[in-house]
Amino acid sequence: MKEASGIHMVTGNGENSYAANSRLQEKAILETRPVLRKAIQEVCTSLSARRSTMVVADLGCSSGPNTLHVVSEVIDAVQFYTRKLEEERRAVEVQFFLNDLPGNDFNLVFRSLEQLEHLGGKETQPYYVAGLLGSYYRKLFPSRSVHFFHSSYSLMWRSKVPKELSSCTHVNEGNIYIRKTTPPIVIKLFQEQFKTYFELFLALRSKELVNGGRMLLTFLGRKSAEMMMHGDVSTLFELVAKCLHSLVLKGCVEKEKLDTFNLPYYAPSVKEVKALINESKLFDIEHVRLFESNWYPQDDSDSDVVLDYAIGGANVAKCIRAVLEPLIVDHFGDNIIEELFVVYASVVAKHLEKVKAKYPIIVASLKKAMH
Repeated sequence: MKEASGIHMVTGNGENSYAANSRLQEKAILETRPVLRKAIQEVCTSLSARRSTMVVADLGCSSGPNTLHVVSEVIDAVQFYTRKLEEERRAVEVQFFLNDLPGNDFNLVFRSLEQLEHLGGKETQPYYVAGLLGSYYRKLFPSRSVHFFHSSYSLMWRSKVPKELSSCTHVNEGNIYIRKTTPPIVIKLFQEQFKTYFELFLALRSKELVNGGRMLLTFLGRKSAEMMMHGDVSTLFELVAKCLHSLVLKGCVEKEKLDTFNLPYYAPSVKEVKALINESKLFDIEHVRLFESNWYPQDDSDSDVVLDYAIGGANVAKCIRAVLEPLIVDHFGDNIIEELFVVYASVVAKHLEKVKAKYPIIVASLKKAMH
């Protein structure tokens, strides 16, 4: 499958970079830490030899502190559980593969690796880190070679939009994702594409995992099984479309450009995810649930009120810009970026005055089924 050029986060570590604006993703990693540690415990227990190598892959690793956070969590968990297993510490070496598309800022990732040197002092678990380019919608590893796959905030993305949309066979006029005015046929295209890609992902990873291997997947979803009830995730992109439309009215963007811009994205329900996993018969579901995280990344409260709408809007805009800017530049050019996200920050602030919006997030811990 051809990989779209704009599907990567904003590179570097500047003010608008993903590295500087990825606290939402960090919160998801922290929320799923107990599930990750449980999965690592099971993998450690399954390693038979006293001297073993555990192969761990982070799919869609992106760049910035979260990439290293995952590596750190796994190393810490391996060290803890191998010490528990026997009095004489089992020697487990961990081989990490950090995977993403070629546009990812791997230079920043590897420049940051020295930050891991403090882990565990001299007694840290031996570990090795390598980068691995390529889409996780194709084969990445030899058969039965990986013990644990991790992927966070990635699987809602596709490598491209449905071909019927990119070829304009069908048009999602004025929208960039699913909303009330999206034609039913377009909704079906988004849904069917997710099904195809997710089934492919499961099949590929099942072949690459060792017997008893585990997988921890965390990605944005939706609370309702109803297709038109995409909730706050849909609203987030609906507001981006609204801002793009305002630029159309000003003559800064051609209407045709907006009508042909769709995100290669889909937020499934828990019901959809469970059904596809069960239908595949490739994995046993050990844990699956949905939790929520505030739009405003610095807001960790459970209250229903955003205390500062303007700051909240500005921070949400930075987070979304760090994710969407490459896709928008790829389609519209870079002349509109600054104005677009200034307008977007204001629009989001007004939305937060009305409601404290949240991201629904699905976490699924899977074990390769025994056949």
